[in-house]
Amino acid sequence: MDFLNSIIDLFLHLDTHLNDIILNYGAWTYALLFLVIFLETGLVVTPFLPGDSVLFAAGTFAALGSLDVWILWLLLFGAAVLGDTANYWIGHTIGPRAFEQDIRFLKKEHLEKTQKFYDKHGGKTIILARFVPIVRTFAPFVAGVGTMTYHKFITFNVVGGFVWTLLFIFGGYFFGNIPFVRDNFEYVILAIVLVSVLPMVYEFIRSRYFTSAEQG
Repeated sequence: MDFLNSIIDLFLHLDTHLNDIILNYGAWTYALLFLVIFLETGLVVTPFLPGDSVLFAAGTFAALGSLDVWILWLLLFGAAVLGDTANYWIGHTIGPRAFEQDIRFLKKEHLEKTQKFYDKHGGKTIILARFVPIVRTFAPFVAGVGTMTYHKFITFNVVGGFVWTLLFIFGGYFFGNIPFVRDNFEYVILAIVLVSVLPMVYEFIRSRYFTSAEQG
C-alpha cells in the first residue's frame, strides 16, 4: 500500500519531485530521466513508471531554463529506442515460453492484451503502443517473442520513439508554462495519464461489447 501511495504521489506531484531532483542533483537529472524512460520501455517488470508525464514535466522545466531541451530530447529519444530494443531481445530470448509457462515476473493478462493489440494493428503497434501505458512496455517484448524481424522492428521503434518523445517533451516546453497549466500542474499530469490510457480503454470496450454484439 505504501508503494502504491508513493507511485500515486509521484504522478500527482511530479513537478515538485522533478524540481527537487534538479535542485539537488543538477546535470545528473539527465541521467535519472534517461534511466526512467529506459526502464519504463525496456523492462516488462516496470510498466508503472510515469513515461508520458515525465516527458511532459521535463519539457516544462526545460522551458524554465532548468534543463536544455535539445540535450533532453536527444537523450530521452535514445533511451526510448534503446529501451524498446532491449525489451525486444529479452522477448526474443525467452520466446514462446512467455505465453506457454508461468514466468514469475510476467503478467499474463498484460501479455495477452498486448498480443490482441498486436494482432489487430500489426507492425505499427510498436508506434501506436508508445502512447498507451502498459501496452508500451509489453509491445516490444511481444514483437521479440513473435515473428517480427529486428530489421523491421527497429524502423517502427525509431519512428515511434521519435514521435513520442518529440510530442511530449516539446508539448511541455511550449505549453507547460501557460499560467493555467502551471497553476494546475498536478491535474494536467493526471489528464495526460488518463488521455494516454483512453486508446486501451476504447479497445477493451470495443472488443468486449461490440464483438459480443456481433456474435449475438
